[in-house]
Amino acid sequence: MKATTASDGGSQGHLFGFGSKAYRNYVLFALTLIYILNFVDRALLAVVGPDLVPDLGITDTQFGLLTGFGFALLYTAVGIPLARFADVANRVWIMTVCVALWSLMTALCGLATEVTIGSVTIGAFWILLMCRVGVGIGEAGCTPPANSLIADYFIPRERSQALGFYAMGVTLGTMFANLIGGWVTDMFDWRTAFFVVGLPGLLVALVFKLTVKEPPRGYTDPQQAEKKPRASLSEAISELTGKPAFWLMTAGATVAAFCGYGISSFQSLFLVRTYEITAGQAAIWINTPVALSSAIGTFATGWLATRIYKKHPGAIAWVPAVGLALSVPFYIFAFTTNNLLYAAIGLIIGGFVKYGYLAAQYTIGQGVVSMRVRAMATAVMLLLVNLIGYGFGPLFIGAVSDIFFKSGIAELGVAAGELARNQCHPTVIGQLDQTLQNVCGQVYSQSLQTSMVIMACLYVASALFFLLTWTRLSKDMVDREVK
Repeated sequence: MKATTASDGGSQGHLFGFGSKAYRNYVLFALTLIYILNFVDRALLAVVGPDLVPDLGITDTQFGLLTGFGFALLYTAVGIPLARFADVANRVWIMTVCVALWSLMTALCGLATEVTIGSVTIGAFWILLMCRVGVGIGEAGCTPPANSLIADYFIPRERSQALGFYAMGVTLGTMFANLIGGWVTDMFDWRTAFFVVGLPGLLVALVFKLTVKEPPRGYTDPQQAEKKPRASLSEAISELTGKPAFWLMTAGATVAAFCGYGISSFQSLFLVRTYEITAGQAAIWINTPVALSSAIGTFATGWLATRIYKKHPGAIAWVPAVGLALSVPFYIFAFTTNNLLYAAIGLIIGGFVKYGYLAAQYTIGQGVVSMRVRAMATAVMLLLVNLIGYGFGPLFIGAVSDIFFKSGIAELGVAAGELARNQCHPTVIGQLDQTLQNVCGQVYSQSLQTSMVIMACLYVASALFFLLTWTRLSKDMVDREVK
């Protein structure tokens, strides 16, 4: 797994990048495909949630734990060690092993069921939680080495657009999770969806290893730049500490992830409960066009920032700030309208305008630090984004939803323990008496709706952090002055 350095390559790397243009584009496509699989596998649980939740009898809080913190804890815990390894080792090998691991663990999610070992019974929820932890460990080895590879394949002026293309993996992965997972769930069941989505990743890992070359480290850096040994952990942290733009950007990305992961994790549940459609219908009719719109918006905002980078480099921060702020009224409209078509339109527009921050977080994260700590900077950013944003966003929505559900039934005179949310599911609600059915009709979907609206409003805070980042870029960017 020995990594190469820039001295092993030619002297024109900073002018053209590594390999031919066609090969660089192939590598970018391969990395983006892996990133798509990354999000297909992690987003699938939210897609099958409307069927999985009542089947396993779990609460919204437990579902938030599965989609958020249960995945994010180990994902973030091993992220920095893997990033440190990626700073010196063969990044292609690291990604190959990690893709195979998370794909296998995704498939195993489909086997989650109650297990009895001797006198100890382990519930299906805990089995599924362990599988999700395994998925998180594997996926931790994706983005830091991928960003480092892109930095060595593409010269600085092309890097923002390349990272913007790579960032489409977030929204395209979510789209394919809905398109494939939703159809399979309706045609078969939620367990089959995990097998169909997870197993192909093993083949992708093999092809990636056989076709992608490990470039010399620092290949696109100017040859006259001083070559230094890799930074120690303390040196990396010290460099990042002196970059306020990095921390402001990370705060903005963290809040955006907190809102985005929370909303996307519960979007299918919201649609099924509010409009009484199936999991597959919610995934294909609503979530898929929303994800496609978000993917186009991700690329469009990255392209826009790249186009005006020469005259206005600060656009990499203020373009996503504007988009995040604009998304708020559209999300509020989507979560409060009684019309499914209007809700879809609100979600589509909100998704299109908000995702510019994805390209920004990687471009700024790479641009404010030296070559030696690029992967480390990405890992530190993702530590906070994923632990706080991904970890607690879904858990927050689930917990708030359960709180509003319990308070709602209490206000309607139902004693605690007399009615559980799963009893309001359309497949079993007929077993309740008419009074409890009426209570379900008033609080079953409304509790989650309120939680989603609260979350959407928090995008304003994310927009503010990116505007503050803009004010610091001129001092903190390594390669150029920012206006």
